[in-house]
Amino acid sequence: MGSFNSSHIQQEEKEDHQNHPNNNNISDLQLYHHHHVSDQPSLIMSTSPDISQTHLRHLLITCAELISHLDFPSANRLISLLSSNSSPFGDSTERLTHYFVKALSFRLNINPNYSPTTIGPMTALTTAASASASSSSNYLFPPMLLEEEDDNEETLHSCYLTLNQITPFIRFSHLTANQAILESIDSSHLSIHILDFDIMHGVQWPPLMQALVERSYNSPLHPPPTLRITATGRDLTLLLRTGERLFRFAQSLGLAFQFHPLVLNNAARPSDLISPSTLGLHQNEALAVNCVLYLHTLVTDDSRDLLLFLQKIKSLNPKVFTVANKEANHNNPLFFNRFVEALDHYGAVFESLEATLPPNSRERLAVEEWFGREVKDVVGVEGEKRKQRHERYETFWEVVLRRAGFENVALSPFALSQAKLLLRLHYPSEGYQLRILNDSFFLGWQNRPLFSVSSWH
Repeated sequence: MGSFNSSHIQQEEKEDHQNHPNNNNISDLQLYHHHHVSDQPSLIMSTSPDISQTHLRHLLITCAELISHLDFPSANRLISLLSSNSSPFGDSTERLTHYFVKALSFRLNINPNYSPTTIGPMTALTTAASASASSSSNYLFPPMLLEEEDDNEETLHSCYLTLNQITPFIRFSHLTANQAILESIDSSHLSIHILDFDIMHGVQWPPLMQALVERSYNSPLHPPPTLRITATGRDLTLLLRTGERLFRFAQSLGLAFQFHPLVLNNAARPSDLISPSTLGLHQNEALAVNCVLYLHTLVTDDSRDLLLFLQKIKSLNPKVFTVANKEANHNNPLFFNRFVEALDHYGAVFESLEATLPPNSRERLAVEEWFGREVKDVVGVEGEKRKQRHERYETFWEVVLRRAGFENVALSPFALSQAKLLLRLHYPSEGYQLRILNDSFFLGWQNRPLFSVSSWH
């Protein structure tokens, strides 16, 4: 479908940005106890004996189990041990541990029942640790430091752009969705309308624009179509900036282009804005709806809003509905189960970043910090305030989409070859694995799927 390199528009974005429990693993707790009762100095003030990567994982799981059983003092002291063996600048396991420790500390400090002096069922096992931790370390991360500023839209956009540049996951999602759109809307259509939920930078669309123009060169009877994009977001200024960049790119190709921003706010449900009149739909245009890393934001404890949203999309009768999601179950109502799932998912993500980028990469640090914010939400937040509610394709998204009336459209062999080419040319590590399941594509690290892309009608 033409070049998937969107470096032109990404460079413009850079310029704009510059301007403007009951214990089931006794060995883990014994190791924990051993470190606390040893003759080592304070674990918080000095480097503790090295703990293997496997034991760090087991200790994190043990800590989550302690929290799930409301043994907060034992969990807090275990967090101190984990903190002394973690760093945002270490290897992938140390970095992962750093962000999970922050998330666990956040969860403890916002818990109304938490007090670092409360006696819990496992406290007797860890009493010896109290001598090595000063009273000031009862809170490993002081509450004021844990209450980070809310992520503003511009910061999120910047991290998203970096993620797109240094990992294959976003590019893979954009490339595959674009190919599905291109194949679903043939060259006979003179007008194409794309409804893009949460457009972010808009870096998905320059490659599609190029492909539409190139296709018209090979079909003299069909000139390039008019392209309209209705894009949603939460910041009108950023939406307009994105539209201006896309307009300039389309103009450079000689492609007729229109951009319509649609601001979503917390007061209105996205489904309330889905109507032909609100979206300005025309009878003679081919409609494509695109949701890349968006649908999980609509998942709540009550699935009715999500189902209503999908049913309204279906009522628009789009030629194609492209969906990309993270492949994880971060919506489990049980904290411990959700914690283990998140540990496995983000562990694979951090390993892939370590294999792709050097340790001192600023971009790697920025992206890991972004994932750290997600970890904080998945692990540290409960109830309606938790926003990162990822679900798995096979057990959730496929079922919900079919229930809303959609039928799966198989992604083509050419789309598969393009995705393989993307990995081979730009991300040659053998750890990235591309698989096909139920006519959909899954990109993962080693044997763990991390992102899925599918096409629907």
